[in-house]
Amino acid sequence: MQNHIALLLPEKSETDSGEKMAAVENGMEVVLEWQTGTSMMEMLVPEITMHTLSYLDYPSLCRLSMTNSLMHRAANDENAWKALYLKDFSLEQANVKPENGWKAFYAATRAVVNINAEFFRIVKERSLSAMSQFWLNTDYVKCFHATGESFSGHAEVMENWRSAFSWENVADSQIRDVRPRVLTDVAWVTMKAHVGMETGLCNITNVYELHNGKWYMVLHQSSLALIHGGADHQFLQG
Repeated sequence: MQNHIALLLPEKSETDSGEKMAAVENGMEVVLEWQTGTSMMEMLVPEITMHTLSYLDYPSLCRLSMTNSLMHRAANDENAWKALYLKDFSLEQANVKPENGWKAFYAATRAVVNINAEFFRIVKERSLSAMSQFWLNTDYVKCFHATGESFSGHAEVMENWRSAFSWENVADSQIRDVRPRVLTDVAWVTMKAHVGMETGLCNITNVYELHNGKWYMVLHQSSLALIHGGADHQFLQG
């Protein structure tokens, strides 16, 4: 060990005592890692490691897992992905035990949240062709509007959207409180949407089915929210 430290601290070093002490400590760390194969990161108390990882977002945690074998193990820890899931999505599912682990559950939920955002992008752009491809082409898909109207089957639902895209405020929805729930091949997302001044706040439920690795909408339901209080209170509480 002395030989290793000697390489780091030449006898004729002009560093002061404080710098020498720091260099010795750093040298000891390098030697310890070299001798045992254990990094200082691995010596951290697991709780501290998990607390540190909890500050990372989804892209950062993915990048961290690709740096080296140690970081791959740490970044794939179930507790880290569970913490990230509850932070990004919903505390309502804290007691869920995902069949394929929290990392896979997070990825599936992220995919559903993204496809749900795509739905509102299509509505905003009033693209009937994109909406047609977005829905599963089958006779059991359904659409319920806040007006009380209901439509069943792909053709009828698309005809409804053709009409809806002519409405003045159809593209002005402000989405809040998005809550996803994902099972193996079906998922639903609940949310609140503020649709213009006339319609007001709506409760929305979107249901998706997974077919050949792709999520398709099979149900869209919108209903007016029953709210108590003033306008500001209504928007916040729903």
